[in-house]
Amino acid sequence: MNIHKIPQIKHTESGNFFLLAGPCAIESEEMAMRIAEKLVGITDNLQIPFVFKGSFKKANRSRIDSFSGIGDEKALKILRKVSETFHVPTVTDIHTNEDADMAAQYVDVLQIPAFLVRQTDLVVAAANTGKVVNLKKGQFMSPESMKHAVQKVLDCQNENVMITDRGTMFGYQDMIVDFRGIPTMQQYATTVLDVTHSLQQPNQTAGVTGGRPDMIETVAKAGIAVGVDGIFIETHFDPANAKSDGANMLHLDYFESLMTKLVAIRKTINTF
Repeated sequence: MNIHKIPQIKHTESGNFFLLAGPCAIESEEMAMRIAEKLVGITDNLQIPFVFKGSFKKANRSRIDSFSGIGDEKALKILRKVSETFHVPTVTDIHTNEDADMAAQYVDVLQIPAFLVRQTDLVVAAANTGKVVNLKKGQFMSPESMKHAVQKVLDCQNENVMITDRGTMFGYQDMIVDFRGIPTMQQYATTVLDVTHSLQQPNQTAGVTGGRPDMIETVAKAGIAVGVDGIFIETHFDPANAKSDGANMLHLDYFESLMTKLVAIRKTINTF
């Protein structure tokens, strides 16, 4: 997929990786706009093609009392306001066939969660909207098996598809990134590395997912070094009090420093 196909995306001639970043979930308009404004400023300064990320609904939570959203239409309208205010594309997760048509009215990229990437009807519903489709690699899947998920989108006459690696299960309560999978998946589609979800520590006894945010820079640098096309990072100005996935998000205050380092690595890689 050519990232030029993503509406409103900028800085595509810079030679940089592209970035999908934002909060895990849309908690409020003020929160989303605050994070978006900061990320737009950083990515414009560093010439990084940028897509704002935010889940309008969190359907796959460990506990029934976990935060799942502020209301579908309310959250989707906030995503549209981010796009219209800052002139950037947006991406959100979908979980049902009905979500595909609804979310497609508000965002530019539809994301299939890792646990659902084998659900044919859902993938086809996303593809049939004509939107860009981002397929999260299942934690339980090999890189090679993602060619079949990609083919489902292509068979719907939609060539705008990308894969995002979000790590592979390592035991019961840890994730690991197999960097050998990146060039493998690049044979099938544009490939993104989801840095923060790759550092989750799921299935904790408390029912709240843990994480290793101290390793974000390490994994992100490695991803750029091996030539991944894009980077996915969730960020928040107050991760400790975020309503979803706070344990593995990057604090917004550290975002510019990390992006500056990644751009420098990409510039070096481009000389090879």
